Amino acid sequence: MMERRVDVAIIGAGTAGLFALRQVKRFTDSYVVIDGGQLGTTCARVGCMPSKVMIKTAEDYHHRHALAAEGIAGGDRLGIEAPEAMAYVQRMRDSFVEHVMGGPVSKLGDKLIRSHARFRAQGEIEVDGGVVRAERVIVATGSRPVLPRAWQAFGDRVITTDQVFEQSSLPQSMAVLGLGVIGLELGQALARLGVEVTGIDMLQRLGGLSDETVNETAVAAMRREFPVWLGEKAELAEGMDGRIRVTAGAKSVEVEQVLVAAGRKPNADRLGLDQLGVELDRRGVPTYDPETMKVPGEPIFIAGDANADLPLQHEARDEGQIAGYNAARGTEQRFRRRAPLAIVFSQPNVVTVGESWATLQHQDVLVGTCRFEGDQRSRIKHADSGIARIYADRRDGRLRGASMVAPDGEHLGHLFALAIQQGLTAADVLRMPFYHPTTEERVQDALREIANNTEQQLDQPVDLEFLDHDERQVRAAE
Repeated sequence: MMERRVDVAIIGAGTAGLFALRQVKRFTDSYVVIDGGQLGTTCARVGCMPSKVMIKTAEDYHHRHALAAEGIAGGDRLGIEAPEAMAYVQRMRDSFVEHVMGGPVSKLGDKLIRSHARFRAQGEIEVDGGVVRAERVIVATGSRPVLPRAWQAFGDRVITTDQVFEQSSLPQSMAVLGLGVIGLELGQALARLGVEVTGIDMLQRLGGLSDETVNETAVAAMRREFPVWLGEKAELAEGMDGRIRVTAGAKSVEVEQVLVAAGRKPNADRLGLDQLGVELDRRGVPTYDPETMKVPGEPIFIAGDANADLPLQHEARDEGQIAGYNAARGTEQRFRRRAPLAIVFSQPNVVTVGESWATLQHQDVLVGTCRFEGDQRSRIKHADSGIARIYADRRDGRLRGASMVAPDGEHLGHLFALAIQQGLTAADVLRMPFYHPTTEERVQDALREIANNTEQQLDQPVDLEFLDHDERQVRAAE
């Protein structure tokens, strides 16, 4: 029976695990990485990367509707070859996975144990053919898609987001159950690729939005492209000619295939953590400190989708590094987390930044609003619809958060995340350069609305700054 003793065992070779590995290797050579699943990271295999390839393909095909107005003939004769489109998505997906596999994974050698893991006792991990004894353990086991057991009886007519990119072609009709990030992205992309999509969610809001004003714009934008049913739980039954009848409240539709995008479940529940006496939540995830990633009182750190709190690639990178730094050293160093940022790559983008409206609506904050209808640059790009709502302190206009459904919202979201993390006010941002014509200049409307209504007002234009006496002297000397 194989037995290995190490300072650190990393369970999971996804994004969080590999970034934890970077930090562990800087401090010690006494480590192993344990993973019995598919290698290549969730992002590269079934998440952010292949979905963006499908979205880009769908956008390219969708643009045919604008060609005639631009004087480009023949757009009405364009068609989509679904098998070739899916083959392209898969080739790109495989290249992303190969990039990951050709990096740190390829250099692990015998430090990579290809096995599933389970705790037998504190610091004692059972693997195929033996046991690993580790002083400290990083749990970075990722997540899996949720699929109700009753729906598994429909076979490959009901698929998850882990399976959608494996398809050799596309169905004629599909119901997308769950309109969070991946459901919205894939639902719109599939509709633009010619699939008759029906989107269904038991919630009333899309893409993680809590601001009802912004959500109304998001719903209207999606309903221009495919039917969206909200507020009712979906039920599945056998339909005619092998189709599936999907019912939500009083509405029903028969489709060839159902895509379940109802969230993901952390894999930490499969490790036997309950055997250690660790406090677990209803998902089987241990309580942990998000600034150290450490489980209180235990030599265990949990990072990435395994904790299910912020299932985003950039958060998994940070959490992995925090866990790796502390696990390697046996410390509990606290790290400042980044300003929250989430993006749905639908068109228009759905973006949330900083503190959510669900939290801020109960506080005394200012709200600045801008709309993108009629925005000159967005009109040129055939994307002039959307809204942004910016939240700020009433006293001085310090930015707290933002929600938007906006063209180029991914870039606007980054700008506001940078501003919020730096503690900037609306006036501070207004004094930054805004080039014309850009989508970015539209948010000046929202920023001015905030700056003009703060309790602290300066005797100067809100988007200009006085040159003080010392600066004038320096410039005169130059």
